Amino acid sequence: MFDIHASPALYRILIALHLLGASVWIGGHLVLATTLLPRALRNRDPSIILDFEKGFERIGLPSLLLQVVTGLLLAYRWLPEISAWFSLDSNVSIYVATKLALLTATLGLALNANFRVIPNINRDNLHVLAWHIVLVTIMSIGFLLAGVAIRTGGLF
Repeated sequence: MFDIHASPALYRILIALHLLGASVWIGGHLVLATTLLPRALRNRDPSIILDFEKGFERIGLPSLLLQVVTGLLLAYRWLPEISAWFSLDSNVSIYVATKLALLTATLGLALNANFRVIPNINRDNLHVLAWHIVLVTIMSIGFLLAGVAIRTGGLF
């Protein structure tokens, strides 16, 4: 078993897997928000989004799970005391807490979409799903920016 704190190879693998998951998750949401969502809204046709989601779930959800697992392991490597993740007393703790807050919000929106919005979706309330898509896409970019900040010491 690798020691997560001592193995540079394991660290590089975790980063690579985390970035792979992020690429799929963010890329899928950018495609959805910038190409399919406008078409669905223009045509008032929720099936455009639902068809995409059905296919994307097969790769998007495992990618999100991969990001969660690797993200937690990376956070543990950077801040071995879990309480430090929420201390907000360093750049790393601020960005880890930010990523955890974004994850919580993303999961909340996903649950709301899957159990409340999508089962009742129609051409007249498509805008509700559109807001979910836009918010998750923005939060996905926030994940990316917080991750860059962790690796580079900040955004500015």
